[in-house]
Amino acid sequence: MATVFKKTSMLTDAPSHYCPGCTHGVAHRLTAEVIEELGYKENVVGVAPVGCAVFAYNYFNCDMQQAAHGRAPAVATGIKRVLGEDTLVFAYQGDGDLASIGLAEIVHSAARGENFTVIFINNAIYGMTGGQMAPTTLLGQKATTCQAGRDPKVNGNPIKICEMLSTLDGVAYVERVALGSVGGIRKAKRALTKAFKYQIEKKGFTLVEMLSTCPTNWRMTPKQAMDYVNEEMQKIYPPGVFKEVK
Repeated sequence: MATVFKKTSMLTDAPSHYCPGCTHGVAHRLTAEVIEELGYKENVVGVAPVGCAVFAYNYFNCDMQQAAHGRAPAVATGIKRVLGEDTLVFAYQGDGDLASIGLAEIVHSAARGENFTVIFINNAIYGMTGGQMAPTTLLGQKATTCQAGRDPKVNGNPIKICEMLSTLDGVAYVERVALGSVGGIRKAKRALTKAFKYQIEKKGFTLVEMLSTCPTNWRMTPKQAMDYVNEEMQKIYPPGVFKEVK
């Protein structure tokens, strides 16, 4: 029996600008579905990043705020503190935005236990600006700024955000999921639901990392990119719950 997707009023009808095979659209859909199912579509504010998802405000049918590069956690902090705990707040960030220029912002927001949710899209490369090496680029993975592949002696090692943030006392919930399969997408929705529920329950900082594709800059077909997420990225970034405060 074919799957029939319900239309969610949390998404607009704007045509997508994402490349074929990119999983930003999947992440958008999951986020929209969860917010609507939780009954918060009239009382939610999202913060858009700098990167491929810079136009996220065109797709989410809710109040959205554009942040400077890497500063989404700081902006989300201000929004949450001003509007109060009854407003659901989420920041949507890529790996270049969050793990590079915005690393201090995410670490200190997590350490303070700011009560908002971060959706972290990790495709291991700078997508919008042409495929440069990101902090999450895998060892040996090629990029325009490491054309022979990432070398730990030259470029350092990949930064594992979930593992790092899980050591901080202000963090209530951190989970990594992978968008490379139907099963992974289902787990991603469950993780998002739990993260938003924790925010509603005022438990503290929550983050869901989603291993995602970038067929264009990886120089792969959409199918090859999905396989890369499942077969290579998960070796370095294993999915799972890294911290959960009951």
